[in-house]
Amino acid sequence: MEELARKAGITVRTLRFYRERKLLPPPRREGRIAWYDDRHLARLRTIAALLERGHTLNGIADLATTFESGRDVGELFGLGEDAAPATWTEETPVRLTPEDLADYFAGEVTTENLATALDLGYLAIDGEEIVHISRRLLDVSAALVREGVPLAAVLQAGREVREHTTAMAEIFATMVRRHLGEEATSDTPTAPATPATPATPAAALERLRPLAKSVVEAELSMALDRLIRAEKDVPDRP
Repeated sequence: MEELARKAGITVRTLRFYRERKLLPPPRREGRIAWYDDRHLARLRTIAALLERGHTLNGIADLATTFESGRDVGELFGLGEDAAPATWTEETPVRLTPEDLADYFAGEVTTENLATALDLGYLAIDGEEIVHISRRLLDVSAALVREGVPLAAVLQAGREVREHTTAMAEIFATMVRRHLGEEATSDTPTAPATPATPATPAAALERLRPLAKSVVEAELSMALDRLIRAEKDVPDRP
């Protein structure tokens, strides 16, 4: 314990206090000997970093509890312990420390927001690190928060957007299954058979994904055009 406290730059009394507050995971025990490792040192450095950023010990304890109850990386990506990462996703995961996350969303990393992000599957836990499922979503969320949108509102919008995009993806998948996949029948107009024609709906969806994305991007762009035009047509309020 003395060596761990020295490496972390704190007193043994402070270390015991952190243990009592359950800010540290329990040590590995062999008989009456308690063994601390790099994981405990990393947690102590995280606590120090979060304290420097204005978090309270109560807040850090709540965050630690939420982290420990969150899904791990394998669960987030639908992998077993020995499975290789999926090659069909276009999103790039981002590894973050808790203090990195606090820097991205200054003052907005609350227990409630963290729990929401874990529930949505945006975040997962990998040891002492946090993994965000998408670099693009992370950057957009941080940009919106910098613009003044509360993180809670960003997460709620993300939940609503996911419902709509899931429905749009299902529309596209239904079309592909009906005309290019196993649901196609002799009465269903289909594309001519070619060597490039996928043999399964999954292969077809993967190959035609760029077309679906282009449709969604174009439709969203036109919808925003209409909204912007409508806003511009509203007379200035006194």
